[in-house]
Amino acid sequence: MGTPDFAVASLDAIITAGHEVVSVVTVPDRQTGRGLKVTFSPVKQYALDHNLPLLQPEKLRDPEFQEQLRACQADIFVVVAFRMLPQSVWAMPPMGTFNLHASILPQYRGAAPINWAIINGEKETGVTTFMLNEHIDEGGILMQERTPITPDDNVESLHDRLAAIGSHLVVQTLQGLTDGTLKPKPQQQTTELHPAPKIFKPDCAIDWTLPGERIVDFVRGLAPYPAATMQMQDAKGAMQQFKVFEVAFEPSDKSLFGELITDRKNVQKVGIRGGYIHILTLQLSGKKKISIKEFLRGYDTTDWKLVQ
Repeated sequence: MGTPDFAVASLDAIITAGHEVVSVVTVPDRQTGRGLKVTFSPVKQYALDHNLPLLQPEKLRDPEFQEQLRACQADIFVVVAFRMLPQSVWAMPPMGTFNLHASILPQYRGAAPINWAIINGEKETGVTTFMLNEHIDEGGILMQERTPITPDDNVESLHDRLAAIGSHLVVQTLQGLTDGTLKPKPQQQTTELHPAPKIFKPDCAIDWTLPGERIVDFVRGLAPYPAATMQMQDAKGAMQQFKVFEVAFEPSDKSLFGELITDRKNVQKVGIRGGYIHILTLQLSGKKKISIKEFLRGYDTTDWKLVQ
């Protein structure tokens, strides 16, 4: 059961390992874009390419869907980046249901663990397989594997690495549950839990009052999607909206908070407390993603102002 590319890696690993996939469950097709083109989830596309049985329920509590699911006679359900399952589904197979989560649980429970780990400046994260129960991301832990978060990582690079690590962990978990050597262990209780809630558009605006390193982590933690955002007012008074994909911090005791500085060729930086944030890669609303050097060839930002 899964939807995005992150889940495809695990499905492919299960197939490659020789397990019989009796059904793939993913979201219904959606109409997107101005032309309302019908699009498939990456998991559905994989299932079609490999002639796997497919179920696409609108509602997971639908009796007809649950009857179809029951008819598959699966020994176990594997969930990777899917929807919250009702108990009538996750309790159905005799061996239960386990989930792959992109964090070291109990930290970063929620919909966006990869984003929040980077945003919060973590130096390490990982993946966890755990049994589903009635509480979100709180079931007994089966296996975990860790990986460092490097200064060069953004969501895309860390996502791809965790998808690969997670796919191997899913196969190991299946083997351990099949041969009886793996038993779930309760999640360790800790007083300081970092949540990972879903990220919405208003959450993406850069807070220029943060320390420089925190702003860099914030941008990395939203790049390339959904992307950090900023606003500038051009010389004519018009508001210009930007997505920001890459920045760098320059410590300095000479900066003025909120000032915009440019050499009109290679540099566009924002004054913050304790230094400057260099804008390196950005996207003007309605335009393509470009480097700051490309942007400054087309726009003179000498008299522009930062909108906070």
